[in-house]
Amino acid sequence: MRFVVGCDLEEFKGYYKELATDREWQNTFGFSAELGDLWEKILTDNPAQLIVFRENHEIIGHAMWHETNTKEHRSRDPRDKEDTEILESLLGGEKDFIELHEIWLTGEHRGKGYGKRFFDYFEQFIGKKGYASVIYYADHPAAIAICRQRGYKEEHGLEMREPSGAIRTYHVFCHSSQKKQRT
Repeated sequence: MRFVVGCDLEEFKGYYKELATDREWQNTFGFSAELGDLWEKILTDNPAQLIVFRENHEIIGHAMWHETNTKEHRSRDPRDKEDTEILESLLGGEKDFIELHEIWLTGEHRGKGYGKRFFDYFEQFIGKKGYASVIYYADHPAAIAICRQRGYKEEHGLEMREPSGAIRTYHVFCHSSQKKQRT
């Protein structure tokens, strides 16, 4: 298994569409597997914001990320008060950071340590780009366990409304390296 930064967008959209048949995907993310116009634009403008997990030339998982800050989500939508307070508490004030938006590994490839390997890879990848902090909103037990094992700072209880209208409670994790924060 290897991590690849970027991917042919049509190949990724085909893989992403297949996720619609995965019941756990639907339960975890609460939405269908259509990539959507916003993410399609983000990945067209900056393919490096997609990292795919490949095995035998097939996509077996993925992660998407973006740059943001404590005041605005993706530099356009203001964050709500609760989210801003949690982020400022974890980051030590108003800061830019990387949000690890979505991580997924297909079921048959879980339990092999790929998630832990991904976090090693991603922390180094982001560090090389000059960022010192990664924020990850998680409610999946495996993701929560990995973040806790890695010593990420944690806040929990952030409630978010899903597109379906359901309220989900997330743990908010922060990894900060010793590098100087980008501002």
